[in-house]
Amino acid sequence: MSLFASLASGVSGLNAFSSALGMISDNIANLNTVGYKETRANFSTLVTETGGVASYSPGGVQALPQSLISRQGLLQSSTSATDLSIDGAGFFIVSSRGEAVNQNSEISFTRAGSFTPNADGFLKNTAGLFLMGVPLDATGEAPSDLVLTQLQPINVSNLTSTAEATTNISVRANLQSSQPLNAAIVGATYTSATVAGSMAGYAADVAAGIIPPVNGVKSDFQTNIQIFDSQGQVHTVTVAALRQSDNLWNIEIFVDPPGGVTSALAGTGQIASGQIAFNGDSTIDLANTSAALLNPINVAWTGGADASSLTFDLGTDGLSDGITQFAGASTIISSSANGATFGNVIGVSIDKNGVVSALFSNGLAKKVSQIPLSTFQNPNGLTRRQGNSYTTSDQSGSLNLKLAGIGGAGFLAPQTLEASTVDLANEFTKLITIQRAFSASTKIITTADEMLNELNSIKR
Repeated sequence: MSLFASLASGVSGLNAFSSALGMISDNIANLNTVGYKETRANFSTLVTETGGVASYSPGGVQALPQSLISRQGLLQSSTSATDLSIDGAGFFIVSSRGEAVNQNSEISFTRAGSFTPNADGFLKNTAGLFLMGVPLDATGEAPSDLVLTQLQPINVSNLTSTAEATTNISVRANLQSSQPLNAAIVGATYTSATVAGSMAGYAADVAAGIIPPVNGVKSDFQTNIQIFDSQGQVHTVTVAALRQSDNLWNIEIFVDPPGGVTSALAGTGQIASGQIAFNGDSTIDLANTSAALLNPINVAWTGGADASSLTFDLGTDGLSDGITQFAGASTIISSSANGATFGNVIGVSIDKNGVVSALFSNGLAKKVSQIPLSTFQNPNGLTRRQGNSYTTSDQSGSLNLKLAGIGGAGFLAPQTLEASTVDLANEFTKLITIQRAFSASTKIITTADEMLNELNSIKR
């Protein structure tokens, strides 16, 4: 009988609008939840018969949840270096276990990027899920083919300290073209191959406190540059110059203190010698400059540090961007060297490509990991899980691991958080309409009940 069907229809309305109220309640409750995605109630009819014009049997209504997971939330700035959001498509890969991915791992996906280091240095969000990343090789590159089993929890404090050996040294200076010739040049007693006749020998005597020096030749000009070995020890490299003739200067490079390096000239620290040639316009002439000054210089340190390979940048051939020979006084314009001394971890940095770098007190930044993103054919088909995360389903399709900005994946936005997609005004409006619809469904039940009472009274 259609009266009983009407009762069932009213009950289905109560159930449907109760479910819709639950969805709205969840949306409002998660108004300030980072990365939360709104759930919308879509109503669909329940039909008990499809044909016939002589009768009608009511079916009712059902509420179907529609997850708007693919909707981008507003990115809001944050002061934490480990707060992350995704500008575009993709999800962070997170795990409930602080270990590399294996057959027992519980992997899920989230847009909630409020990550902070725990007591062990692992990045976890407010739901306690570990952020997963792929380790980088020695050159700072990620594997070309990403697979899920490569992922490991990101730890920002497992590197305690580091140092970096110097490999490149740049020198900009001017050597005075009118510099009078040294007596050792005039008398042809200068030679870089002996302690007694070299600039390195003279400097070694001065360093040893032998005044006046008994060995060597005093340079016309010299400059000191600070460099580092593989253990972070600081050394001073001296570049000394002695005018030989027009457009030609003798150069010696030696280390102070001399005992810090194994040298062909024992006790002097000399690591290279040669001549720099200049063109008539006072620019450097690399073709006639000694290869020993231009090629990498192998330096064998004492004290156990690995050998270094030092390359000196003296300028571009025919240009005045390095060492020059003008009439002005000999002077150093600038010098620089890479490398760094010992330093401790003081922080972490994450760029838009998801590269995680450890920052050290000596100014170095070491790339340690990269955060991949997972994309899906239908992200709205993902299954919701506890902690504002999702897992795959038949509707979502399988996951695709990608680096940020590649293959449709978005970029990371460091020091930002993705706001909830809930519109409070819209939710309150829907709350009113759902409340009225629920009340109307109760009227269906009370009206059908009154009609059934009238039927019962016929028998009396």
